[in-house]
Amino acid sequence: MQLQLGPYTLDNPVVLAPMSGISDRPFRLICRRYGAGLVVSEMVASEALVRDDLIAQQKASFDPDQGLVSVQIAGASPERMAVAAQINQRAGAHIIDINMGCPVKKVVNCMAGSALLKDEGLVEEILKAVVAAVPVPVTLKTRLGWSHDNRNGWKVAQIAERCGIKLLAIHGRTRCQMYKGSADWRAVRQVKEAVRIPVLVNGDIITLEDAVTALEQSTADGVMIGRACQGRPWFLGQVAAYLKDGTRLPEPPVAEQKAVVLEHFRLAQALYGEQRAVRLMRKHLGWYTKGFANGNKYRQLMNTLDDPTAVIKLTEEFYDACLQAGETRYNPHLLDDETQAEGEAYCAA
Repeated sequence: MQLQLGPYTLDNPVVLAPMSGISDRPFRLICRRYGAGLVVSEMVASEALVRDDLIAQQKASFDPDQGLVSVQIAGASPERMAVAAQINQRAGAHIIDINMGCPVKKVVNCMAGSALLKDEGLVEEILKAVVAAVPVPVTLKTRLGWSHDNRNGWKVAQIAERCGIKLLAIHGRTRCQMYKGSADWRAVRQVKEAVRIPVLVNGDIITLEDAVTALEQSTADGVMIGRACQGRPWFLGQVAAYLKDGTRLPEPPVAEQKAVVLEHFRLAQALYGEQRAVRLMRKHLGWYTKGFANGNKYRQLMNTLDDPTAVIKLTEEFYDACLQAGETRYNPHLLDDETQAEGEAYCAA
C-alpha cells in the first residue's frame, strides 16, 4: 500500500501524528527508521518561528536521515502562518502541515488549533495564504468539528480542497470531546466522501486490528497514529506490514529495545543539551519501560535523577536485568486508563 501526497509517493499510508513535546527530532528519526511512511513534527507556533525563537527552531529541526520532512505550524494570522511556512520550506521542509485540531486551552484561547473550526472564513484565509506562500505540498490536521452540534469537519475539508490542500488528517472527535470517549471512525467517512484528496483517519488506533477497522469504517486512505507509538516507535512499521499483507512483525528483542532507548537519549542530549534532555526524556523513558515487571520501580528512581550519566547507568542496569531474567514486555497501551490520561496531557493535535 502506497499513498500519494502531491509529488511524493509514500512507501506506506501509516503516518506519525504531530504530538507536542513528543514528536521531536529524535523520536521522528527513530519512527522513520522503523518504517513509518511519514513523520510529522510536533506543533510549532508560527509567532515563535517568526521571532526566531530557539525552542521553536528546535521543534522544527530535522535529521537528514529522516527522509521526507513535514513540519506542522499553528497560528491564527494568515500572514504570520505564511511567513512561518516559508521559513520551514527554506530550511528544507518538503511538506507544511497546518494545525487546526489541537484542543488544549492555551492554543484555543489564541484562536488557533481547533478554535479555527468556529470561523470557516478565517480557515480559508489561512489555508490560501499558506498554500500561496510555498512551492511544496500543504496538508491539514483537524477534527470532526467544534462540538456535537457543529460537526463541520466535512465543510472545512471542502474548503481545504478548494484552497489547494493536498492531504487531510481527521481526528475522530470534536474539540469539545478533547480526548474523552472514543474516536468516531465512522464519522470520518463523511469527510472522506466530501473530498477527492487523500484522507487519514486518526484517533484511538492502538492495535493492528484497530488500524484495519478504522480504515474500513472511515474508508480513509491511511492512518495517522499518535499515542500508541509512545514507548513503541516500531509500532508504525508493524501497522504498515500488517496493512500490506497481514504480516505480524514481532516486538523488537529486549536488547534491541535497550539500544533504541539509549540512542533516543543520546540524540536528545545532542539536540537539547544534557540537563534539558534529562527533563524532556523522562516521559519517553517512562513509556519505554511500561509493560515490564519492574518498570514502576525504575520510573520512581529515574524521576529523582538529574544527572544524565546516572540516568543512562540506571537505564542500562534496568534492561540488563530484564535480559537476564528473560523478561518480555506486554503492550502498555492495552493495560489501563493511565496511558489514556498520559495521552490527554499532550496535544496529539
